[in-house]
Amino acid sequence: MSDTIENKIQKSGLATLDLEEIKPSWEVTGFDLAPVLWEGLVLKEKDFRDFLKDNDWSVYNGNHVYIFCSTEAIIPTWAYMLLTDALRHHASLIHIGEEAGLIHQLWLDFISKFDVADYKDKRVVVKGCGDEAIPNDVYAQLSSKLLPVVKSLMFGEPCATVPVFKRP
Repeated sequence: MSDTIENKIQKSGLATLDLEEIKPSWEVTGFDLAPVLWEGLVLKEKDFRDFLKDNDWSVYNGNHVYIFCSTEAIIPTWAYMLLTDALRHHASLIHIGEEAGLIHQLWLDFISKFDVADYKDKRVVVKGCGDEAIPNDVYAQLSSKLLPVVKSLMFGEPCATVPVFKRP
């Protein structure tokens, strides 16, 4: 009997794909419409246009911006269009809605551009159970890209995987 510890996972030839490790760093900033509402209730077009003209939009340079309203006010569609026009030369991406929706969109964009060539004909484990809550459809989109190229696809940790696909 040998005293050496054998790493069977390393010897197995599994390629581990951890989305948390490979995701880009995203600068995400919110823009709340509530402070520009008149009496906290209504958006006045002239006042809003003045605000858009006078505001320093350069603080959003390179950021991914989600636009939301923290009050129950009804925001007209044209307001989002005007705000998008003000931000378009500064923000990398503009999303109407909550931060989670923007993060979700960023994940899907990332997966759509993700190159799976390194995983061709490999046994791949997509790591799960991380610190970040990654939307399920991100995993589904990743699977759609990997399935045509991998030898097998599993989910979980290399020591405890759930088989998803195995090429015959």
